[in-house]
Amino acid sequence: MWKGVIPAVTTKFKEDISLDHAEMERCFALQMDAGCHGLIACGTLGEGNMLTHDERLEVLKLCKQATGDKPALLTISEPGEREACALAKRAKAAGADGLMIVPSPIYHTNPEETVATLKAIAAAGDLPVMIYSNRVGYRVDVTPEMMVQLADDNHFVAIKESSDDIRRTTEIFNRLGDRYDVFTGVDNLGYEALCVGAVGWVAGLVVAFPRETVAIYELVKQGRHAEALKIYRWFRPLLDLDVSTFLVQQIKLAEVLAINSNDRVRKPRLPLAGAHRSRVEKIVRDALAVRPAIPQL
Repeated sequence: MWKGVIPAVTTKFKEDISLDHAEMERCFALQMDAGCHGLIACGTLGEGNMLTHDERLEVLKLCKQATGDKPALLTISEPGEREACALAKRAKAAGADGLMIVPSPIYHTNPEETVATLKAIAAAGDLPVMIYSNRVGYRVDVTPEMMVQLADDNHFVAIKESSDDIRRTTEIFNRLGDRYDVFTGVDNLGYEALCVGAVGWVAGLVVAFPRETVAIYELVKQGRHAEALKIYRWFRPLLDLDVSTFLVQQIKLAEVLAINSNDRVRKPRLPLAGAHRSRVEKIVRDALAVRPAIPQL
């Protein structure tokens, strides 16, 4: 149902930290103009948990405005099932093409609880669902066995696989065949996951480097692995910025340098400063200095 590069976009703020609709419109258009295949609003990178439900729906509508006939998904990541179901219902009414559902980021559910709450949220929203499996960031592992238990529910169409173990992608295919569209959700495993059969990439650094991310995906799909790998090796120091507690601040700083955006964040986050900021700036500037040419796709 879904495939390709689908950015988990950042949420842009004005100086007073209210939503900056104009800057989001500009940034989202850059993604789609580069050939991305959809957008995901208000995930971890989008600071979803720092936004009200009303604000999240505003960001979703901006995403849908940018994607046109391509999918715009809203991330559902709520402490409680009741709140998650309420937001899922509102997302459908607001025009979402699908949901990306994260198990509770506060209470770490056991397998039975995880399956039950995923089903409840999916039923409430009544939209296609991408399951976000991230045992590193959210301490809940949606395992292949749990995916089997969810497979008879047609709401569940895709997996964002973020276990940080490339073997998991093959395990999903071996257990479930093509039941789910499998996306990689770890930037610095992007090439590897595509090479073992992932059909897409829910990407982070794409927000600063959309053309390079799309090129890697398209080249792999065309079997032009050497060309894809050359770009990926250049990209790798940047992609590592996604795998960090500070991924939001680091990727937003990359946007400052690469697409002339801003790195405003909502507290308790603060923009990077001091040696940490200097280190990330050097990584980005060094990459920009030797940015590779994109081959004809």
